Amino acid sequence: MAKIDRAAGRPRRRPVTLPAALAAALLLTVPACGSGAGGDNSPSAHGRTESARPHPSPTPVWDTRPDSVAALGDSITAGFDACGLLADCTAASWATGTDPAVHSLASRLVANPSGHTWNFARTGALMDDLPRQIDRAIPHKPELVTILVGANDACRNNASAMTSTADFRAGFRTSLQKLRKALPTTQVYVAAVPDLLRLWSQGRQNPVGKQVWQLGICQSMLRDADDLSSAANNRRAEVRDQVVAYNEALREVCGTDRRCRFDQAVFDYRFTGRELSEWDWFHPSKRGQRELAEMAYRTVTRAEGRS
Repeated sequence: MAKIDRAAGRPRRRPVTLPAALAAALLLTVPACGSGAGGDNSPSAHGRTESARPHPSPTPVWDTRPDSVAALGDSITAGFDACGLLADCTAASWATGTDPAVHSLASRLVANPSGHTWNFARTGALMDDLPRQIDRAIPHKPELVTILVGANDACRNNASAMTSTADFRAGFRTSLQKLRKALPTTQVYVAAVPDLLRLWSQGRQNPVGKQVWQLGICQSMLRDADDLSSAANNRRAEVRDQVVAYNEALREVCGTDRRCRFDQAVFDYRFTGRELSEWDWFHPSKRGQRELAEMAYRTVTRAEGRS
């Protein structure tokens, strides 16, 4: 109890010792400690909520700027008849070509295409040929593989000889699995098979083109180009239906792989005579190859979550 100072008439306080003063100062300046060695660093202790903390963005599955491209497929990707009659012209390929008139997909994506782009497409290739092309691409470890194949599976001597949808689907599934096993992070761009009926309807307007067709180009669709009988029209419709079925198979199988994108726009595109080869009026010209490159670029560079 405090003593009374009789003279002053008020209580006399005891002097505060130095250790007590230090203890009081420490209590005022040091924050309370929770369990563990550090203080309370929870968001509420610092006047902020958990949602205010920045969260790192997840790494996108699809890279819109791959640094290397390998092209697989048939005569379209080989640039057949784009530069001369009955000859490949890979410089004019929509996928990896170097011709500035085409402005290929690779030239738009790859900073240094030399040594970072490869074209393994082969004129006349069927779906059955795709695994061998994949074998050639695997050692290069491309970041992007383009695939445009299927026209020759429909372009047979007779409609009855077309590859069945079941075999086509199984062949593509096996090919994609083969590629994925060897290259787990490689992206795959799959172009739809073009509308062969559209190509017939445009090309038949040119007499030179029809003469070239008689050499054996896509006879299931192009044979007897001026024959408009019910039998001929039914044959062409059957070929077109088969192409539609192929594209649906490509879409389904590609859809099971998160690093695969299917492009229906190639089938939907309404090619005109200006986009067809002046040599055969069926394969894409340089202008047509450029249109294919444009479509591919839009799909490859599309942000995830957009269609």
